[in-house]
Amino acid sequence: MARRQVGATLLGYIILVIFIGVFAFGFIRLTPVYLNYMKVVGVVDGVFEEFDGQNPSRAALRSSISRRFDVESVSIITFRDVKVTQVDGGFEVAAVYDHTTPFIGNISFTVHFDKTRVVRR
Repeated sequence: MARRQVGATLLGYIILVIFIGVFAFGFIRLTPVYLNYMKVVGVVDGVFEEFDGQNPSRAALRSSISRRFDVESVSIITFRDVKVTQVDGGFEVAAVYDHTTPFIGNISFTVHFDKTRVVRR
């Protein structure tokens, strides 16, 4: 009786390693993008915690955002890219941006971020 071989071959292992490697490389490329977004979230949330219910002015909000961007070393967007608009009952602080990072060759990842908080008067 002939025995049938079962199990993974060297070719199977190579394909598996390549498959896992592509995902690991994607993870490595996207990690700094999300870490920077976490800094932006920290800035917007910090401004909210500092001024919510304190009757802030637009200038005070902008100054706090600028200072926090310097402290956190946010590099993808500037404090001028954060929109502060007056809404009913306060100000809306919105950091909306896209970040594109290269992946392999001419393939890139584009990630859209939108962090908005309303600072009440």
